[in-house]
Amino acid sequence: MAQFDHILNWTLKQGSHRFPGPDGGTCINEAAVVAAGYPYRPVHRVTDMPRSFSRPICRLAMRLNDEADDVQRQQLLPFVTRLACADSRAVEHARQMFIDARTRRPLSFDQGLAVLEEVLKIGRQAEPIDGADLGGRMEHVRARAVTAASSPEKTLSAKLKQWLGMKEPEAV
Repeated sequence: MAQFDHILNWTLKQGSHRFPGPDGGTCINEAAVVAAGYPYRPVHRVTDMPRSFSRPICRLAMRLNDEADDVQRQQLLPFVTRLACADSRAVEHARQMFIDARTRRPLSFDQGLAVLEEVLKIGRQAEPIDGADLGGRMEHVRARAVTAASSPEKTLSAKLKQWLGMKEPEAV
């Protein structure tokens, strides 16, 4: 469980960011770039993402990230490691058609999250990221931040661990 602490303590924020703060301070796509092993880069539009990322999926993730409130946005953290899943043109087209068919009308955040979960099942899945590698990548970016790290709320961390299927350590 400790191997995921770095991502659980990351904070997703609205918009693009020149450089993340010590608690993350990035959008979902910027965090996904780091999680996938690329150097940090601001992401203003989906074309700023590396080619290994699905454009339709990243566009949906960006929309959810930017339309969510600060609490809702943290529910996107479990998806950070799943966005590097670009596939053939046919699959990317199928993904875009799937998203378009389900987002024609305004969606609640939860409905958008359900669309994201379902579209990620189409085509190639992101390669699993080793927890130690992920922690090292996130910590490397965090260490470059200038200000001191803030403490995330314990309840959010507990929720994220639950979403990722991890159990809280038992009290001694």
